[in-house]
Amino acid sequence: MINASSIVRRETKYIACFCVILSILMQMVFILFKKWDYTVLTGNLLSLASSVANFYFMGVSVQKALDRKTDDARKFMQFSQSLRNAGMFVVVVFGVVLPYFNTAATVLPIFFPRIAIFLRPMFKERGV
Repeated sequence: MINASSIVRRETKYIACFCVILSILMQMVFILFKKWDYTVLTGNLLSLASSVANFYFMGVSVQKALDRKTDDARKFMQFSQSLRNAGMFVVVVFGVVLPYFNTAATVLPIFFPRIAIFLRPMFKERGV
């Protein structure tokens, strides 16, 4: 088991909550435009889980890199980023190729953590 710091766990919970809210909004948009079917839900869940996991593993990687020397840490982070990007690529390819997943609902949640990170300063002042 990976020993994540309390900061990594707290920030991952924030990202997960924010991504769930955005996912619900996305589901509502699909319903509103009468384009919803089960593939929207499956694509959303696939990308939501992989996006939150990607963020968590990034946090754990940063935590582990802090215990290394500068050159080692940089190489470790580059390798970690390459692995995480490859994993996200595989998720998107599966989501696009397989008929069980809606393409848009698979691709859009990949960007939800970035939106959450962008909006984080608004919630940090309030202690959330």
